[in-house]
Amino acid sequence: MSDPASPPRDTLVAIATAQGAGGVGIVRLSGPRAIGIAEAMCEQALPVREAKYARFRDAEGGLIDDGIALVFRAPASFTGEDVAELQAHGSPVLLRQLVDAAIAHGARQAGPGEFSARAFEHGKLDLAQAEALADLIAAGSAQAARAARRSLDGAFSREVEAIAARLMALRVQAEAAIDFVDEPLETLSEARLGATLAGIRDDLARLRARAEAGQRLRDGLHAVIIGPPNAGKSSLLNALARSERAIVTDIAGTTRDLLRETVRVGDVELMLVDTAGLRESGDAIEQEGIRRAEAELARADLALVVLDAREPGALAAFEARLAAVPHRLVIHNKTDLPEVTDMPASADVLRVSVRDGTGLSALEAAIAAVARGDLAAGEGAFSARARQVSALGACADWLTGAADELRAGRPELAAEALRLAQEGLGEITGRTLPDELLGAIFSTFCIGK
Repeated sequence: MSDPASPPRDTLVAIATAQGAGGVGIVRLSGPRAIGIAEAMCEQALPVREAKYARFRDAEGGLIDDGIALVFRAPASFTGEDVAELQAHGSPVLLRQLVDAAIAHGARQAGPGEFSARAFEHGKLDLAQAEALADLIAAGSAQAARAARRSLDGAFSREVEAIAARLMALRVQAEAAIDFVDEPLETLSEARLGATLAGIRDDLARLRARAEAGQRLRDGLHAVIIGPPNAGKSSLLNALARSERAIVTDIAGTTRDLLRETVRVGDVELMLVDTAGLRESGDAIEQEGIRRAEAELARADLALVVLDAREPGALAAFEARLAAVPHRLVIHNKTDLPEVTDMPASADVLRVSVRDGTGLSALEAAIAAVARGDLAAGEGAFSARARQVSALGACADWLTGAADELRAGRPELAAEALRLAQEGLGEITGRTLPDELLGAIFSTFCIGK
């Protein structure tokens, strides 16, 4: 990353609109020569923040297209640099010609996320806001879009910074308690410091819960298919995905590893994970598959428990594993078989036949209802990523350690734990992340943003 005080010398250019043909396409330039290059391509001076009709030409003067040109002077732009946008007809061929013309005039093809990275470098966005911008572009639902918009507006960052500021103040008090150990003050007592820390931990726990809800909005509901071998788990994944994603055979234990598929059920999106059948096994590979299945289940939002309708009592073997999963749907598969067609229905289970499609619509409706209820609980949340939720968890651990050290009468160790917790919060907004990690994060963004 470049020093924000010393903007990069090169000027970036990229297509800013989505791939494919469209009515309008935009080519964006950012950097010290952005406006000069745009004016050379338009063969006219361009007024700041005023849409100007122009004919766009290549470096040899050949006409490429006509459209609208807009320029923004630093620092009043998205990136904090001079920015120009050329709005042309949305032909990929024409837009590529505009990019090539800009490069011929001295610009450089932008890499993924470079415009957002420069906005971050120039203080236009913090890292959480920049990531929220990428999340807004990729939002898979209206709720996810609203959550991303709140994070882009700074809601998440403000709460993180508020807790970080309180931690700094507490660190000052803890350091003072060390310096004035022979002159104890009421405001620096371990009891007073501990009470302040308890309040911060409570607020952090609430923030973490909202961030986890925001992560579910961003990533979709995490649904895991479990059950005994040969109950039809992989067949169910294929049916819900409407694609032959998983290998299906009559041989128990065919599925050995996790298979993930993003599927849309009704109006909601979820990550669906097929797992190995859970049973006792002496096969080392199957044992590893079972271990991974159990680990996946431990962080699931919804468990789809698939049982052979002829063996409904098999559910008892899974009760302990399901205890920590927020939601479950019990599915009796193979109801098309003659020996189970006359079995009484139960309000607690969904009866389906993946083979002939019976009951799949009701199952999809049930999944969608669970997902909508879970996502509705996240209304008012802000978009968050696994990286950010993990940082909040690490911060909570450091604060627990700080509380333990205060109770043990070791304020110097408590102060160090508070410092580490504060640095952990800085990772969310980008204050304390190394340049290499920042670069890796921005490289996941789309080109042109």
